[in-house]
Amino acid sequence: MWAEISLQAILHNLRVIRKQVGAERKILAVVKSNAYGLGAVPVAKALQKAGTEWFGVTCANEGVELREAGIRKRILILTGFWPGEEKRLIQNNLTPTVTRVDDLGHLERSAKAAGGKSRVRFHLKINTGMNRLGIAADEVDSFARTLAKCKHIELEGTFTHFASAEDFTAQQTNDQEKLFLDCLARLRALGVSPGIVHMANSGAICARPSTWADMVRPGAILYGYYQSFDPPQKKQEVMGQMALQPSLSLRARIISLRNVPVGEGVGYAARFVTKRPSRIAVINAGYADGVVRARTNRGWALVRGRRVPLVGTISMDLTTLDLTDVPEAVLGDVVTIYGKDGGASIEVSEVAHEIGTVTSDLLCALGRRVPKFYV
Repeated sequence: MWAEISLQAILHNLRVIRKQVGAERKILAVVKSNAYGLGAVPVAKALQKAGTEWFGVTCANEGVELREAGIRKRILILTGFWPGEEKRLIQNNLTPTVTRVDDLGHLERSAKAAGGKSRVRFHLKINTGMNRLGIAADEVDSFARTLAKCKHIELEGTFTHFASAEDFTAQQTNDQEKLFLDCLARLRALGVSPGIVHMANSGAICARPSTWADMVRPGAILYGYYQSFDPPQKKQEVMGQMALQPSLSLRARIISLRNVPVGEGVGYAARFVTKRPSRIAVINAGYADGVVRARTNRGWALVRGRRVPLVGTISMDLTTLDLTDVPEAVLGDVVTIYGKDGGASIEVSEVAHEIGTVTSDLLCALGRRVPKFYV
C-alpha cells in the first residue's frame, strides 16, 4: 500500500484561500498531527517556500520536528503547555499559547531565566463556548493585571476557536464571535493590545467573512477537503466559490484472487456471506494502514476505473473486495481506496460522510508504515 500526496494541490488550495480572505491577512497553516496524516515536514517545507507566514501544531514535539527539518517561519503551539514545557518552547523559538492565567507566571519565570535580549512572545486563547481550552471571558481583567507584572513576556496575538462554524442553522458561532469581540474590547480598555487577532478555522474561512480578522487558520481545506455544511446547499455554494483540489490518493495492490461458492463466509466472523458465486480479491492494506474498520461491508474502492464493494471484516493488514463484476482484474492490479482511477473517483470526504465521521479523522488514520510519495 502507498499514499500519493499532491503538493501541487496543497499549494493550489493555499492560493485559493489567499484569494478568498485577501492578501492583507496572514495565513497560519495547521500542520498538527503530521499535517493531518499527510507528512508535516514535506508539507510545511512546500508551504514555507510558498510564503506561508505561520504554522500551527499541537505540542512541543511537533514544533521541534519542524525546526529540526529547517522550518524557520513562526510556529504556534495551539493547545498550550504544561508547567515546565515552556522552557523547551523558548529554546526552540516556538510560540506558546496561554490558556490559563496561571500560565503567565510559568512563562515569565522561564523567559527571565532564558535571559534573552527581547521579550518572549505568546498568544492568548479565550474560551467563547467550545469549553475546552482558554481563559474565560470573566478572567480577562485578571489576565490583564497579571500580565502587567510580567516584564519578560509579550502578548503577540489573541484567538478563539469555533465549535460549529459550518452550521448555519444554529446561532452558536455568532454568539462566540460576539463574545470574543467583547473580550478584545475589554482587553483594549484595560490598556492591553490583543496583537494579531485570529478566529477563523476552515469552515469560517469558507463562509464567514466577518471572522477573518488579521489571520486565518486553514486545516482540512488546505488539504482539499470541504466541511459538511448545514444546510447542505451551503456546501454547493462554497464549492462554487472555492475550487479546492484533494491532495491524497491512497492505493494498494491485489495480492490474492479467489473464486468463492455461494453461501460461503468471507473474513473474520463471516460478516459477509456470498449470495452468488463470487470472485474475492485481497489487498495488502487494513485498518493499520488507514482502511478504517468502520468500512466493514460498507463502501467502495476503485479497480480499473470501476467501483467495487468492500466486503467482509476489515482486518489489521488485509481488506477483501468483491470483483465478480470486474472479471478482467488480475493479480497485481492497483486498487484505489481514495483518489481517482480513470474517470471515477472516491474522496476522503465522501467516505467520511458515508460512515458518519469527519474527513480529518480518516486522514489521520493513515498508518506509519504507509509509504508516502510527494508529487
